[in-house]
Amino acid sequence: MATTQLARGAATAALRRPPGRSGRFWTIARRDGLVGYLFVAPQLAGSVLFVLLPLVLVGWYSLQEWNVLAGTFEFVGGDNYAKLVADTNLRSVLTATALFSVGLVLLNLSLALALAVLLNQRLRGTTLFRTLFFSPVLVSLVAWTIVWQFLLQKDGGVNGLLGLAGVEGPNWLRGEATAMLSVIVVQVIKNVGLNMVLFLAALQGVPRQLHEAAELDGAGPWRRFRSVTVPLISPTILLTSIITVVGSLQVFAQIAVLTQGGPGTSTTVLVYYLYQQAFQFRHFGYGATLSVLLFAIVAALTLLQWRLRRRWVFHES
Repeated sequence: MATTQLARGAATAALRRPPGRSGRFWTIARRDGLVGYLFVAPQLAGSVLFVLLPLVLVGWYSLQEWNVLAGTFEFVGGDNYAKLVADTNLRSVLTATALFSVGLVLLNLSLALALAVLLNQRLRGTTLFRTLFFSPVLVSLVAWTIVWQFLLQKDGGVNGLLGLAGVEGPNWLRGEATAMLSVIVVQVIKNVGLNMVLFLAALQGVPRQLHEAAELDGAGPWRRFRSVTVPLISPTILLTSIITVVGSLQVFAQIAVLTQGGPGTSTTVLVYYLYQQAFQFRHFGYGATLSVLLFAIVAALTLLQWRLRRRWVFHES
């Protein structure tokens, strides 16, 4: 009798229990969820510690006047932002940043795409040239820049080659008209191989049947490239453009080694100006304010490219 009553009680409890729930806390679903959280925990912790927390701290430091030498840390509110608006050097810094970014992005992407198209042909020696064009990406950035600093001097290797052709080269890194161009070219040669490989992978994924069909319809090489190839590799173009734009706004080592922002402020880009204010002039609060400005510019340009993708990226709506 007692056993029958216990069985009835268990059955009644089972009927009253909501569907899909058991009496145990560690169900299979909860254990699977815990395993998933444990897998993402290292990445989440890294993002919080090295991305979100520094962003919050930079915003907080931009509201302070921090003098490391005097050991003072004073809240000044929006004074640093007022100083940013009134900074007479900021216009030339932003102009140099824009010139560098536009020149680098246009030259890098166009050259990388042209090289990828050429190396996608079934020609002898393409593997060797792929290796040669990609090898600068693997070289240390500082070592690469130091070598080019010697090559671009008045009596350096570049002018030596020009001298063999009877041309007298300028002092590339000391002329206002050539310093920015020199920095852009050095950076393009350093990183064009990376975008070239990305474009090459995208080109190899374009079906040959589409080109053959377009050729049968009378489309020439340029029309096939513009109407078939470019739309199909447009997601890769979006990726490389975002990477290149963000990288161009964060350039520092090349400027620090090659020109130190000179001559004058012709190559003083925003990141190098930030470094000068924070670590040379010890204006850490103002340096943090410039960091906020840099973050806002990068975020705005990235968001703009992401929104515009719907107009020209294939398969986007």
